[in-house]
Amino acid sequence: MTFKTGDYVVYPAHGVGQVIDRQTQEIGGHPLELFVISFERERMTLKVPVAKVKNSGLRRLSTKKVMETALNTLKGKARVKRAMWSRRAQEYEAKINSGDPVSIAEVVRDLHRSATQPEQSYSERQIYEQALERLAHELAAVEQIDSLAAAEKLEKMLAA
Repeated sequence: MTFKTGDYVVYPAHGVGQVIDRQTQEIGGHPLELFVISFERERMTLKVPVAKVKNSGLRRLSTKKVMETALNTLKGKARVKRAMWSRRAQEYEAKINSGDPVSIAEVVRDLHRSATQPEQSYSERQIYEQALERLAHELAAVEQIDSLAAAEKLEKMLAA
């Protein structure tokens, strides 16, 4: 899988970034081809070896069809398991870090609270906000809108 400078990509642990360069660096006496990816939101630059792209989970932005599936997931009924919170939190974190928009949408759907429901714990709210932010950033990149508009669109779908 090759990317060009300017391509938007998704790195599972950090979300949406932009390929800003492809360079060769000498590491341990061996030349190594690297993609340089900028994550503007986190003010971070990541260098991923070209040979490790597949193993790292780095991928292109989702297609509109995949995003539609993710948005339809938000409309579904929340599935809250009866497991202890620590176990569920680990599962939610794993789904977020998978980078899969449908899995992230499941987390958003399951942790969303309407005004009539009981208040979330601090850790629930943190995971919910992290998942919502990830999904909003990818939606914004796919639909070429700003992140705030994407987050508002997600919130409206959750409230419906």
